[in-house]
Amino acid sequence: MNSTFKPDGRITRRKYLWMFMVFYFINILCLLLIWDSFQTQSWMIFYGAGVALIASISILMVQAIKRLHDIGLDWKYAFYLLIPPPINFIGFIWLAAKKGQKGENQYGPDPRKTDIV
Repeated sequence: MNSTFKPDGRITRRKYLWMFMVFYFINILCLLLIWDSFQTQSWMIFYGAGVALIASISILMVQAIKRLHDIGLDWKYAFYLLIPPPINFIGFIWLAAKKGQKGENQYGPDPRKTDIV
């Protein structure tokens, strides 16, 4: 089973969608915390939320790379997801809706047959 933090391998749409919802929600919370702490000049919260935002974006990108691998695309297409919202949101939703390749591809075995979740 592949690690959540390693961008190799493939993941199913269900696992990707679950991870997307969790970490996109964390992104929104971090952005709200950053804005509020900037207004109140709470710099520790500002920097802490900034670090959490960068970490959650990194995890989202790793999961997007795994989904791209499941579809049969290279990791370089994940750079399009760094475009600011709402464009990146559309890309993330497309990854959740696009059906993966059946069987094994160059990135690994079919995750529908190997995933427990």
